Amino acid sequence: MVQSHVPTGPNRFRESFGRYFEDFTVGDIYEHRPGRTISEADNTWFTLLTMNTHPLHFDAEYAKNSEFGRCIVASPLTVSILVGMSVSDVSQKAIANMGWTDIRMTAPVFAGDTLTSESEVLGKRESKSRPNAGLVTVKTRGFNQSGTLVCDFERTILIAKRGHAPDDPK
Repeated sequence: MVQSHVPTGPNRFRESFGRYFEDFTVGDIYEHRPGRTISEADNTWFTLLTMNTHPLHFDAEYAKNSEFGRCIVASPLTVSILVGMSVSDVSQKAIANMGWTDIRMTAPVFAGDTLTSESEVLGKRESKSRPNAGLVTVKTRGFNQSGTLVCDFERTILIAKRGHAPDDPK
């Protein structure tokens, strides 16, 4: 997480988080911490909020007859948590998410698992239509407490250049 304190007046400072477009270097890897332990309640609420009716996510009797033997966490919840974990390092200065590609769920996630993640900068370029921003592409990988890769995906984000984020002093 990149944190700074920007002067806003005499003896006044505003806390600022995130990276500007200029702060990204292709090949850098940001380890996102703290980790996040997923609870059964997290999974149940997420399935209710998203109207996901697959019983493998909330019906223990159904799930115990599956190949997993118990309920699994809804895949979009895993992706959402990993994206959220990356915000302070990758997209705190974002103008917009431009898209996600190549989302892979490589191992099941269960209630009680603790996820950690990292994002690798794959590419960056100046925006052709917005001179005050650039596009950054990262690959985010999520791991459970045993170090098993459970999910990965690529994400492209439109990031403000220094001096052009909404929270920059005017």
